[in-house]
Formats: sequence, structure tokens, C-alpha cells
Amino acid sequence: MKKNKKKINCCECMSQSDCCRFGAWADLSEAKKIVKLGLKGEFFQLEMDDDFPSGYKIGTSYEDEPCTFLEVDGLCSIHKVDYKLKPKACREFPYENNRLSDFASVLCTPHKKRLRKKKK
Repeated sequence: MKKNKKKINCCECMSQSDCCRFGAWADLSEAKKIVKLGLKGEFFQLEMDDDFPSGYKIGTSYEDEPCTFLEVDGLCSIHKVDYKLKPKACREFPYENNRLSDFASVLCTPHKKRLRKKKK
């Protein structure tokens, strides 16, 4: 896969909750801290995954549904309480492992605009 060195400024995004449209994976230890907040929202599909510090990942959405912590105002209920408690994948998006995520071309408005210009 090519590394995309272009930076994405999330403040330019016309619909900043698009990145929450499909939820995210969280480390089990992150999920436990979030559950203690007592927020409306659930976790789904616990799976073993050695790429996560605890060895387990758990989703913030069911299948292709939006993140359950996304509120009707388009904001993250976890972020409203404590940004540091958001799952790492959410804090780092649109980047994964210091490179632009493959999902950025689908979910990030500024990136989608650049892709459209290149196609013309």
C-alpha cells in the first residue's frame, strides 16, 4: 500500500461526524474505562487481537451501524466528558500507525474533495 503523506485537517470537514459512521475498535481496557463513565452507548463483538495492548478489541457499533456513542448533535459523548478516554483509533483518525487510513478516502470530506479533483 502507498503511504499518503498529505495531512488532513479535520476542522475543514463539512460533516465532522462522518468518521463515526461505522464505529471503531477499542482496546478492552479502554472500553472498561468508558463503561465506568455511565454514558449511553454499548460495545459489541469482543474479539481476540494481538494488535491491541490487552489482546482484545471490542467495537463501538453493531456491524455497519454508527458508533453508539455518537449523539444526535453529531458529537461524541465520550469526547464531551474526556477526550483522553476516547478509543485510540478515534483519537488518531484519520491516521492509523502514523499513516493515512484507507478509510479516509471514504469518510473524510477534505480528502474526498482532493480525490474528485484528481479524477477530473
